[in-house]
Amino acid sequence: MMPASGAATRGQQIATLTVAARDLLCSDAMYRAVDEAARAFEDAPGSAEAEMVRQVRAAQAYHARIPAALVERRNLLGVRAHDVWAEACRARDFAIFAPALSETVDVCRAWAEAAGYEDHPYDALLTLYEQGNTVRALDALLGRLRDHIIPLARQVHAAPQPEDSFLSGRFDIDRVQAVARALAQHIGYDLSRGRVDPALHPFELSFTRDDVRLTTWAAPQSLSKAIFTMLHEAGHGIYEQNIDPAYTRTPLATDLIMLYAVGGVSFGMHESQSRLWENHVGRSRAFWERHFATLRDAFPERLAGVSVDRFWRAINRSAPGTHRTHADELTYDLHVIFRTDIERDLISGSLPVSEVRDAWNDATEAALGVSVANDAEGVLQDVHWATGQFGTFCNYTVGNVVAAQLFDTAQADGAIGAGLERADYAPLRGWLADHVMRHGRRHVRDDLLTRATGRAMDPSPYLAHLTARFAEVYDLH
Repeated sequence: MMPASGAATRGQQIATLTVAARDLLCSDAMYRAVDEAARAFEDAPGSAEAEMVRQVRAAQAYHARIPAALVERRNLLGVRAHDVWAEACRARDFAIFAPALSETVDVCRAWAEAAGYEDHPYDALLTLYEQGNTVRALDALLGRLRDHIIPLARQVHAAPQPEDSFLSGRFDIDRVQAVARALAQHIGYDLSRGRVDPALHPFELSFTRDDVRLTTWAAPQSLSKAIFTMLHEAGHGIYEQNIDPAYTRTPLATDLIMLYAVGGVSFGMHESQSRLWENHVGRSRAFWERHFATLRDAFPERLAGVSVDRFWRAINRSAPGTHRTHADELTYDLHVIFRTDIERDLISGSLPVSEVRDAWNDATEAALGVSVANDAEGVLQDVHWATGQFGTFCNYTVGNVVAAQLFDTAQADGAIGAGLERADYAPLRGWLADHVMRHGRRHVRDDLLTRATGRAMDPSPYLAHLTARFAEVYDLH
């Protein structure tokens, strides 16, 4: 791991390399090379090669609109703002971070103006991470989810709660990681082309499809959190490991706008793969009917008297809270929705930074019925704004919606359902590889969804999934 004092210099290095990559992409030599490639594939308009040419030209046009000075300013600000945010978190005081956030909002607005947009400046930031996301589309989607989830959550939270105390406490870290790693391998993460290491915050990182790395909690205090974090990150890893090998080190495995290697087509589609394995597979009763014995054998002193049914209900317990990363499947999107609303209003200028803390606290109370104790548990809990990632929160929910849509369609294949019942995940993984993963960045999200499910993004399967799952867990029939 990099020493803490190295963060500032590393940020400067990344800023320099980002500008250098942009300059290389937009160089005269690259323009000539792309023109030559376009001529070579002009008779194959639907080919992968033609799509590569199109994407490189689109990226060149995009970067030509963004001043190099703005690129460098954004990267350097991200490093400095992160340090200020960390200080504010330690002090639990948003006021310390507010000036850095104001500058970050200014940079994001400048970026939006340079990039261009039709209806709303936030659209230009949303598109950085997910083509198809706009304020208009998200307002409709998130409004529909809010209207469904809030009354369902209130019904669930008023019901008798599953007992889950056996999931908390201190667990032997080596045994936890051994079980979690085995489950990740079982669903398809290939350790011969990856590795798992401890970290303060879990993530997946792909250099190529043959070098896809995961991190997980260094000292988990919750058995279920450790397991489901691993399944979640493994879902990201499986996506990257199943990109068509022909796309390795090509534009179809590179984000040419954000300038880094990634095979997944977008943040939302990537999140769909992690959420599908974590929630639709990993939180299902069928999964634990096959795997609970292994877990109980690893922790007999904690789980000896626990049944599969009791464990399954416990891992699906829903309780409102202030932390997004600690949220359960039912309440998670409520955290995302009000963050997206706040970001939209910050970028439009209708919400000043000085009012963000109150807006956050009011939204938490309205959506979740809980009060925020301090700024570290509220407006400062996420790192996204400190690193300038305006436009990313919504994609956690996009991932939930897309995961349900894909899983609902995949289950129409009887072999997939039969495989899940007997803990054979190859049929589902193969379906996802054929319909999503192998395509890399060749098709945008809604094109992929239409090819796989027959329609663009549709929240109906997700809402049906939430209703059915929590009705079963809480006996609400």
